[in-house]
This record gives sequence, structure tokens and C-alpha cells, in this order.
Amino acid sequence: MASERMPALQVRELGFSAGGVSVLRGVDLAVAEGEFLGIIGPNGAGKTTLFNLLSGLLRPSAGRVALDGRDITALAPAARARLGLGRTFQTSLLFGALPVAENVRLAAQARLGGGWRWWHRPGYRDEASALAAEAIESVGLTSVAGRPAAALSHGDKRKLELAVLIASGTRVLLLDEPMAGVNSEDVPGLTALIKGLHTAGRTVLMVEHHISVVLGLAQRVAVLHHGELLACGSPDEVMSDDTVQSAYLGEPL
Repeated sequence: MASERMPALQVRELGFSAGGVSVLRGVDLAVAEGEFLGIIGPNGAGKTTLFNLLSGLLRPSAGRVALDGRDITALAPAARARLGLGRTFQTSLLFGALPVAENVRLAAQARLGGGWRWWHRPGYRDEASALAAEAIESVGLTSVAGRPAAALSHGDKRKLELAVLIASGTRVLLLDEPMAGVNSEDVPGLTALIKGLHTAGRTVLMVEHHISVVLGLAQRVAVLHHGELLACGSPDEVMSDDTVQSAYLGEPL
């Protein structure tokens, strides 16, 4: 059972308000080390806000966030990344003019303590380049390693984002709609890649509108609705829950 393992990531009474409007409220959630949690809900449910709070882009109005039992509520995104918490976005955030290999090498260099500077002493570059090559190979992008990131297809950009996280040493992955903009024929390959990251021992939280992808990957599914956690359980439990079905009557997941 996931609850029997130490939570890799945990939130208690998490809430966020903006302009007097409550966007997220009273969310209690614990994700065990090595678990795969899918997060679903209609547009406006608070899914991206939750990820922004977990990754440090937003500060909560209430509650706390803990990583491996350590309170990280006040930590900046970069500090959370150094602790092993990494995130992708609905829109790719890559250095488009730089080659694939350089995007990943910079992530590896930051992991080694060399920061994100374009230059650094040869020792850092050599080790970072080796880590980058390994990460690029693991996502199947070796053949395009010299190509500018901006020239990649949407599917390959998603793979590159995952390579960046791998090279960064990320242990807890927050994947925000990884299938967004990806051609349907590329979805199975990307799904298999994400599954591989999980089976390698990483903890994964994934927001995704492709319900079939979520149900095929997640060990548990959390449902957000109007800023509140409506349900959380196994995929079968959640999808058969009368409250969930009632809440989504007429609303696309």
C-alpha cells in the first residue's frame, strides 16, 4: 500500500487565493516514494495551480508542502530542484536556439554544482556531457542531439524535457499535461517513456486530460473539482465513484 511508505511529497490543508477568489482550498494529499499519481479534473479545477504550489512558482495562502518530510513551503523553485523535485510545463520551456545536447548538458552541469552558465571549467563540461549523452539516449533522441531544440516536433520536445529532468537528477517528477500538442501517433511512445521513468524508481505526479493515458499509468488517481480534492483512490475506485461521475456530468475530464 502507498500509505505504508514514507511520503515523497505531501501537502496539508493547501490553499491558494487570488484577488479574493479561492482557487484551491483544503487539499490534503500524500504521494509515496516511487508512486505514480494521476491528477484529473476539468479546466479551472485547480490542477495547474496545485503544480505551481508544489514547484514553488506560487506561495500558498494556507497549508504547507513537504518533500521527503522536509517543509519546503518557503523554498524557491531552484532550491526545490536541487532537492530532487522537477517539473515540466504545458508549454515547453527549452533553450530553442541551443542544440538538444546543450539543453541537457546545462541541466547536468547545474546538478554537478556548475550552475546554468554556458561556460565552465573542462572537468564540469566533460562529466556533464557524459550525463547528458546518457539521458538523451534514454529518451531516444541521440540521432537529433545536434539539432536546435526549436526544430523538434512536439513529441520530441516532450522527450527532451524528460531528458533534462533525468540529467538534473530529478527524483520527484511533476508532469503537467505531457501529451499536450503531441500527435496521436506519438502518444504511445511517450507514454512508454514516462512509464519507464516510473519503473526506474522515480515518483511521478501527472496532470493529463487523456484519461486513457492516466488510467494506464497511474497507481492512484486524484480528482480536483472547483479547487477541492473530490476523490483519491485506485483508477477503478475513482472512475466508478458516484460523486465523481455526478460532478463530471456534462463536463469533460
